[in-house]
Amino acid sequence: MARYHVLHETRYTYGSAVSLSQQMLHLIPRASPWQTCLDFRLSLEPEPSWRRRGEDAFGNPVEWLAFYLPHDTLHVRAEMEVEVVPHLPVTLEAGLSREALVARLAYRSEPPLPADLAAKQFLFESPHVRVKHELAAYAAECFAPGQALLESARQLMEKIYMEFEFDPEATTVATPVLEVLEQKRGVCQDFAHLMIACLRSQGIPARYMSGYLLTEPPPGQVRMVGADASHAWVSVYAPESGSHDWVDFDPTNNLLPDTQHITLAWGRDFNDVSPMRGVILGGGGHEPEVAVTVTPLED
Repeated sequence: MARYHVLHETRYTYGSAVSLSQQMLHLIPRASPWQTCLDFRLSLEPEPSWRRRGEDAFGNPVEWLAFYLPHDTLHVRAEMEVEVVPHLPVTLEAGLSREALVARLAYRSEPPLPADLAAKQFLFESPHVRVKHELAAYAAECFAPGQALLESARQLMEKIYMEFEFDPEATTVATPVLEVLEQKRGVCQDFAHLMIACLRSQGIPARYMSGYLLTEPPPGQVRMVGADASHAWVSVYAPESGSHDWVDFDPTNNLLPDTQHITLAWGRDFNDVSPMRGVILGGGGHEPEVAVTVTPLED
């Protein structure tokens, strides 16, 4: 079991006054069988004119904000304590093969199982994820006939890790996944989108996971405030695998997420679970300043 204190700060300094702003925040850690949010505090400057908390279409906790008075800065400070317990699968060689899962999810006259029906929303294209023959072909060698789905997903994760280079200058949020495939460069968001696109092109439901990753400072150095960052990884639908129906994979680091990953939200892609997004009237040019600090509570 691991417990963390997370501080996520976002600051906007606008070029001119914003007269109206509405924002949607995915900053509250999602509860799951392996994760519990022990405490959450949200500080806002200026104070919003209206706020409400609820859930989005995927069951993620969301905070909606509205600012009706002029302001030239916006500071959002989310502070939380989270407990994560081990949840690695017992083995990657158990459960259904790709062929068996595709057949199970195929349309038939009788009603599908509730879990299968819920998983199907992560089977199709979404704003940042395409379902294309090129992506299916790229992943094909990882899916040997009859091989367990989780082992195939592991091989795909390793393939992306080995063949792509982490380069924060190579892409933007809007870079198409087929361009990422061609350039072989990007960041965690790109690698998550690519792996999801490959899986869906093979007929496998996969969802985008948004959260945080604990990074360790160099030996002998203290943990730096703001040194961590938001992170993205992938979850694969794998019923009958002997563990949870969904199993996580991190193609950026070539590992199966466990207690070092903290989940904020999941959706079809980044568009569904951006930590903070909204619309403003006015403001001129602006870029957010984001700082994230993840600290084990024993520290």
